[in-house]
Amino acid sequence: MKKVYANAAEALDGLLHDGMLIAAGGFGLCGIPELLLQAIKDAGTKDLTFASNNAGVDDFGIGILLQTKQVKKMISSYVGENAEFMRQYLSGELELEFNPQGTLAERMRAGGCGIPGFYTKTGVGTVIAEGKEHKDFNGETYILEEGIFADLSIVKAWKADDTGNLFFRKTARNFNPPAAMCGKICVAEVEEIVPRGELDPDQIHLPGIYVHRLIQGEHEKRIEQRTTRKREEA
Repeated sequence: MKKVYANAAEALDGLLHDGMLIAAGGFGLCGIPELLLQAIKDAGTKDLTFASNNAGVDDFGIGILLQTKQVKKMISSYVGENAEFMRQYLSGELELEFNPQGTLAERMRAGGCGIPGFYTKTGVGTVIAEGKEHKDFNGETYILEEGIFADLSIVKAWKADDTGNLFFRKTARNFNPPAAMCGKICVAEVEEIVPRGELDPDQIHLPGIYVHRLIQGEHEKRIEQRTTRKREEA
């Protein structure tokens, strides 16, 4: 089975359709599938729902799809760096489903494991719990959260082999593995594809069974918030 494709557009060929649910990996601007997001923009696919930790910034990440109004709904835990997102949400152009960060990650992981729902205490007594089933266990109240089953997963890893085994680097490991798991089809972009057998089995964070298509590319690696201090006087 061929998994390695020449570029993002080729890897997404035949997978995109209007109104689909896409799970996107990344944490802030770290480990986001920027090449695949650009290819989705170029394809013009619209009315999309994204399940993602964040909405990118105005001109990077999912933010480029907000600029072209290809996104109908965001399922996210943090959206604070995107002025266009804020404008669309406040004007009623964009639907938002807020999830606590751990709940969102677990909803993705649950979907990848075939678990339709789970109970959690997180969000009880807040707007997060509105309209959700409540149940008591041992005197404590929990709410039901549903697993995310996406039409497509797009993720970004550091290294892969040609079978799709993925190795994520540092913060990129937060949301990418569960995002990859919950899609019917998973497309991954990586910085380097190494020969089969070169990856240490203990370094494989996501088995290739979850990855259907794979590309290698160059990545911008932006810093979302740069914080520095003045150099000390000599």
